[in-house]
Amino acid sequence: MGADVVVNSTTATRTGHESGTTADVALAPAPTRAPAEALPLIEFPEELAPRDAREMTRLFFARLETLDEGTHEYQYARNTLIEMNLSLVRYAARRFRNRGDDMDDIMQVGTIGLIKAIDRYELSREVEFTTLAIPYITGEMKRFFRDTTWDVRVPRRLQELRVDLARANEHLAGELGRDPKVCELAAHLDITTEEVVEGQVAANGYNASSIDAPLNDDGNDAPLADLLGECDQDMDLFEDLHALAPLLDQLEERDRQILELRFGQEMTQSQIGEALGISQMHVSRLLTRCLSQLRDGMAVTS
Repeated sequence: MGADVVVNSTTATRTGHESGTTADVALAPAPTRAPAEALPLIEFPEELAPRDAREMTRLFFARLETLDEGTHEYQYARNTLIEMNLSLVRYAARRFRNRGDDMDDIMQVGTIGLIKAIDRYELSREVEFTTLAIPYITGEMKRFFRDTTWDVRVPRRLQELRVDLARANEHLAGELGRDPKVCELAAHLDITTEEVVEGQVAANGYNASSIDAPLNDDGNDAPLADLLGECDQDMDLFEDLHALAPLLDQLEERDRQILELRFGQEMTQSQIGEALGISQMHVSRLLTRCLSQLRDGMAVTS
């Protein structure tokens, strides 16, 4: 087929634009004749054979360099280049097909990478377009996964470690016939066991479930939040008071009375001394001795 492509003078041109993190390819009104200087109208750019697509890509890039940006001919050449090379996006997307994400989203962000490669490619460098395009396409896809697919954001280092651990786990499981241990993963990746554990914990942030989502177990539609307990701070106080009661019973009557006046009625040491007919200094010594005795007793019971 080569450069002698059968064309249809009434076919529609394609337009592509980049918006946010997605790229859309839409149909524009068809030109009544081919653009100047014999750029052919290609009826189905995406269906070109790989060899024909390479030849037509070089032809369209050569013409694109001579056109003014914003003109109809420039847009036609650029948009046709995008459609002719969408197969590169599909090729790069294959490596991500098992990650559980919508392939349409992956194709769209990959198309953004393709558009960037087209805008930056220079035919004069005599480098195949695919050499530049594939890194741009896969780069956009990786950035998409890094920025949008983690439910809980973790450092990029841990995101990459999660991928390495998944590959190592699959490789070692095939060799060992069982799930590898942390130390075996560490030896395989030449990292410490602490780093392996850190990566495994961080991997939990990839997917998260809402605590308001119903469980649907055994006909139970209650949300997870209804089944989760929470720490009751009063329970610690209850346990302390329960352990303190027998220790208070072991104190002398006057010592218990001083504690009641100081902490129950919140009297000062001077007021307690006046009420009991003793000095403030004596009250201070008695309080220090009582509290020390109670602390020692609590330390033993705990």
